[in-house]
Amino acid sequence: MSVTEIKSGPIPFKIRLLSTLRSILDFIGTIFFKLYYGTDGKRVPPITDDILRQPAVEVARKIRNKQITSVEVVETCIRRIKDINPVVNCFVENRFELALQEANKADEIIRTGSKTAEQLLQEKPFLGVPFTTKDCIAVKGLHQTAGVVSRKDFIAEEDAKVISLLRESGAIIIGLTNVPELCMWWETYNNIHGRTSNPYNNTRIVGGSSGGEGCIQAAAGSCFGIGSDIGGSIRMPSYFNGIFGHKPSRKTVSNHGQYPRGATELQDDFLCIGPMTKHAIDLKPILKIISGENFKTLKLDEPVDIGKIKIFYQFNNNAPMVGKVDPEIITAMEKVIEYFELKYKIMGTEKKIKLLERSSPIWFGTMKSPIPFGSYIIPDYSYCKIYREIVKSLLGLSGNTLIGLFTALLDSKSVDLNSEKYKNFRRLRDNLEEIFKEMLGDNGIFIYPAHPTPAPYHNQPMLRPMNFMYTAIINSLGFPATTVPLGLSSDGLPIGIQVIANHNNDRLCLAVAEELEKAFGGWIEP
Repeated sequence: MSVTEIKSGPIPFKIRLLSTLRSILDFIGTIFFKLYYGTDGKRVPPITDDILRQPAVEVARKIRNKQITSVEVVETCIRRIKDINPVVNCFVENRFELALQEANKADEIIRTGSKTAEQLLQEKPFLGVPFTTKDCIAVKGLHQTAGVVSRKDFIAEEDAKVISLLRESGAIIIGLTNVPELCMWWETYNNIHGRTSNPYNNTRIVGGSSGGEGCIQAAAGSCFGIGSDIGGSIRMPSYFNGIFGHKPSRKTVSNHGQYPRGATELQDDFLCIGPMTKHAIDLKPILKIISGENFKTLKLDEPVDIGKIKIFYQFNNNAPMVGKVDPEIITAMEKVIEYFELKYKIMGTEKKIKLLERSSPIWFGTMKSPIPFGSYIIPDYSYCKIYREIVKSLLGLSGNTLIGLFTALLDSKSVDLNSEKYKNFRRLRDNLEEIFKEMLGDNGIFIYPAHPTPAPYHNQPMLRPMNFMYTAIINSLGFPATTVPLGLSSDGLPIGIQVIANHNNDRLCLAVAEELEKAFGGWIEP
């Protein structure tokens, strides 16, 4: 039986008026930012060591087969980080000495020959391969600040579950990357570590909250990365930095060891941890490890016949307060649809899912919790303290970011999650999820913009605050989604799409990502 959309009522005139004013302000702001920043921005230095260009699985294979040592790879990553960080400021804390010690141990295992290369592939598939993660996922002995000044001295006492699983696979954590304050904004900036810049043009943002991780992967500072995502925090940075990023199906990867955790069960469902990589081929083996026992639920080893998938797509969500998708991105999407039609005779079906217009109220409404945002970033939180900190921030004297304080102000009221208002948001969410489930079935994918524009200038997201809804709504629905790069815009900035599948059909997203990488080239060196 087909699902019928719940009628959510017309969008109020006030909201449409605000949307129009936002568009006008954004237009004026874009002119200002172009004049302010100019047309030239710095890029990171070119890559000089070929090992940094290779997939993590290939690096692991070469280490196992004694073609290169783990120590050499770790040392190469350390040199690269030192080269790029003065330009982009993506890397915030290292464990280089410990990483080199662990690399020596990995090389010793291989030198002794106690296990064959095939045994190592099965037991420790990433033996000796260096990786990074964001400063909100616990790594024992390192800071876990989440960009919050009041946590600047907090040291993690144990590894997050995903980190321990990767270490069991032989991977070596070499350090942490930058995040926005409390990981709740889509530009990476905080008052502990400062701002992170885009490796393709340092006048542009890297996204958030896994912005530092997206940047270091694009700039080839580590072999792979781990991010987290509650509203697009893996997919937007992956998109802005021209790499692959996968948001797994809900409840398939443990959130243990992440700060902040979801304050409600619903928030914890939205929140997930996933891989960020230069190459699509790395996504599945990393996901197999970090999903633990759940990899069986995901059926990651089940083959995917690309020729038998169904393709659906939508160019815009038409939501008020959200920008229209850039024509260059629409052209890239059209090329993807055409590719599947020409190569596999798959005719894509364009959709116009009207309920996507309500993405913002659905996400915000179902993200609400009894714990106000301000309580996380301001000790002994109160209205007066927020206003005082806003004034101090304008004068450059606050430990909090201005966007963090405004968010705290907007999210300062306690809410009744059992009220009819919030029950209605959940009904809308459930209805939209059913529409997608019926559409996608067991073999369908939905091609959708990851963001309406290429990477904006620094601070420009304040004029486009709702543009993250293209990714956020997918968190609300719990579906897996993979960001796929599709080349560069006319301004030399990465553009791409996200590929979405039904619950636990992550393998479809990953297979399509690998297919599109072969067809369109994937990651391009900045």
